[in-house]
Amino acid sequence: MRGEVLRLPPFALGGREGAEFFEQVCEGCALALDELHVGSLGGPSDRCGTMMPMPTVTYNADGLVPAIAQDAETHEVLMMAWMNEEALRRTLTTGKATYWSRSRQEHWVKGETSGHHQAVESVAVDCDGDTILLTVRQTGAACHTGNRTCFFTPLTAQDVL
Repeated sequence: MRGEVLRLPPFALGGREGAEFFEQVCEGCALALDELHVGSLGGPSDRCGTMMPMPTVTYNADGLVPAIAQDAETHEVLMMAWMNEEALRRTLTTGKATYWSRSRQEHWVKGETSGHHQAVESVAVDCDGDTILLTVRQTGAACHTGNRTCFFTPLTAQDVL
């Protein structure tokens, strides 16, 4: 990994705020805003060797983290799926929502078979580092049932009594 360059699509930089952050961290350095260099500690660094902060993602005992997909326009919560480290890496580098199927034990790109794609606009990790939020442009239904969202069944206090 040392010296490896990871090219990031523009959305992975967190928009203009992310670009400004990178410019501040790397002032006077020759770091392109679309790449990170993996330093000797295994984390991202600029070309000057300065380690840059990287959010920590906490995976469960199975090596998975929940990922919530939210519509970029409506802010509607569309679905929840699982990601392992490789799925997160693929999502960040391709801009296509990629998840881990626990039942099939394989990666899957949302829409690859259904045509209901998720183009990723941004990726964030929560304050505890144990949940990922994908902001996406959804094509078609997000739910395998054909519904726009997986969250269409209301629950009330009567349902749990």
